[in-house]
Order: sequence, then C-alpha cells, then structure tokens
Amino acid sequence: MGNRLSKIYTRTGDDGSTGLGDGSRIGKDSLRVEAYGTVDEANSTIGVVLAAEVPDPVRDLLTSIQHQLFDLGGELCIPGHAAIDDDDITRLEQHLDHYNADLPPLKEFILPGGGEAAARCHVARTVVRRAERCAVALAREEAVRPQTVRYLNRLSDLLFVLCRVLARSGGHDEVIWQHERRKA
Repeated sequence: MGNRLSKIYTRTGDDGSTGLGDGSRIGKDSLRVEAYGTVDEANSTIGVVLAAEVPDPVRDLLTSIQHQLFDLGGELCIPGHAAIDDDDITRLEQHLDHYNADLPPLKEFILPGGGEAAARCHVARTVVRRAERCAVALAREEAVRPQTVRYLNRLSDLLFVLCRVLARSGGHDEVIWQHERRKA
C-alpha cells in the first residue's frame, strides 16, 4: 500500500502549484490538473447517484466504476502511468449493451430528469463528458493514452443508458424534449 496521509495540509500548494504523482510540481491551473480534477469530480457525482435509491446491480457497477475512475485519475496524475486498458473499455461496452437491450428505442431527445436517481445520473453523465473534454485538451498538449479518452467516452454513454434504466426502475417516465412546443 502507498503512503498514507498523516497530515492533510502541507502548505506546499500555497504558491499555486501542486505535486504530481511522479514528484514533479505543476501549476494548479494546468490542463493536467484540470483533467484529473474533473475525473475526481465525476467520481464524486457518481457517489451522489449512489446516495439515492439504486438497484443493487447498478450500485455494484457504479461502485466498480468509481474504483476505475480513481485509477484513471492516477493515470492522469502520473505522466506515463497506465491504469486503464482496452479490457476496461470492453467491459463498459458490454454493460452498455446489456442495459440498453431492454430499453425502448429513442425517437426523441430526453431531458435530464426521470426521478431523483436518474436526475443525479444525468449530472454525473455531463461531468464525465466534461472530464472527457479536459482529457482531449490535455492530449493536444501532452501525451495521454487513447484509452483514457475512450474510457470516458464510453462511460458517459453508459451513464446515459443508466439514466434511462434508473428512471424506469424508480417508476418514472423519461422527460421527452418537446421541440414543437413553440409552434402551438
């Protein structure tokens, strides 16, 4: 097991810098810190989903994803480190296919909502999309493994499907976007 934090504050970041996992120091406003910080935020929003009523299989899946997001954040915090691999992405795709199989095809856009758990999951989905955009921006400037971006892309797709699943499991309807509402 790695080092344990015995003291939470160190004062080393008071100058606007932070330490990366490889020991180097970098500005807190760097793209790398933005990327792994947004992955951390995404992980936290999944925790908010888990604070709601969620079916056990979805709870188990989201908890597993939280662990992977922690690994992914570590990968972004330690330049050159690899934590997410193609098998992780394949597993997300398998879960996506499994949960999407029983859903009716979408004919319209849906709005975030559909009950508390689904609404929380929509927030998590949008934060994961932002984490993906941050990882893409970082990849334009520094080396980022393609698995990082692919994982975040598939995860946001999976969370969208889980939003639909959670709306139904909670006894709620999806909120369909009414694009014709202004014509009436």
